[in-house]
Amino acid sequence: MTDKSKFDFSRRGLLKAGGAAGLVASTPAFFMRNAWAANFRNDPGDASSIKLGFNVPQTGPYSEEGKDELRAYKLAVKHLNGEGDGGMLNTFKPSSLTGNGVLGKKVEYATGDTQTKSDAARASAKRLIEKEKVLMITGGSSSGVAVAVQSLCQEEGVIFMAGLTHSNDTTGKDKRRYGFRHFFNAYMSGRALGPVLEKEYGKERRAYHLTADYNWGWTQEESIKNTTEELGWQTAATVKTPVGAGDFSQYITPVLNSGADVLILNHYGKDMINSLSQAVQFGLREKQVNGKNFEIVVPLFSRLMAQGAGDSIKGILGTTNWNWSLQDEALKPS
Repeated sequence: MTDKSKFDFSRRGLLKAGGAAGLVASTPAFFMRNAWAANFRNDPGDASSIKLGFNVPQTGPYSEEGKDELRAYKLAVKHLNGEGDGGMLNTFKPSSLTGNGVLGKKVEYATGDTQTKSDAARASAKRLIEKEKVLMITGGSSSGVAVAVQSLCQEEGVIFMAGLTHSNDTTGKDKRRYGFRHFFNAYMSGRALGPVLEKEYGKERRAYHLTADYNWGWTQEESIKNTTEELGWQTAATVKTPVGAGDFSQYITPVLNSGADVLILNHYGKDMINSLSQAVQFGLREKQVNGKNFEIVVPLFSRLMAQGAGDSIKGILGTTNWNWSLQDEALKPS
């Protein structure tokens, strides 16, 4: 595993809703057929087409992210097959992509619904491999799902390209030879947020964590907690919440009497939208605690989540993936 001290954050960006920009993800790798063996699982041979598996949460608490992923995958297939004007393919210079599929084979696809559940995701991925004969699976929107599907793909000898996974464990503790990621991890979010939190909120704070009770939530809490405690912040409490809880009022109420002056929401998808909106409705951001304005931090959020949270997201600090529309100076090409 890469030494954490060697991460280069020179291209990072930070998101404050309505303002700055997102954390830049690394460029995905490309793979060549026959790089190590003549045959592989679901080798299409002389067939005129290949099939990819898009395994995303079409239902469940992360379904909006999954539907967005699926739209992008379908668009990518059109671009690879040369349908329409080629879209972004025309901007890649130089490029070996010619619009005739992959190695001259037309790209087809089959889809699965992970339901944002690890067992359902594995079952769906197994169907895609065994019945649909896909030679690669991509998707995610949950690190628990990513870890489970990555493990299955390792057993089956099929490449897994994680579409969205933020847990440190995905390519750390649970790394697999057949698994790859492009999304930045929780450690990077924590380190990137540290200097901004210190500048905006100072070194003397008491933080209360609400954390999604699964793989990503655990490593996100650990990463941001380590960072804030290095700054001098105290941790008032860390509380686990079930994925898909919907109503977070029972978890937010104790924050009011905890002595904390910062609430850190280690939540994602609809859970983050609900917990943030309810925290704002409880009036947390209007309070003063320990002589300071009460603040809320969301270490990781997407544009879909920001849209879902509406006005509640304004002024909230966190990290997000890079987006072409961001105008932050640090993200311009050097």
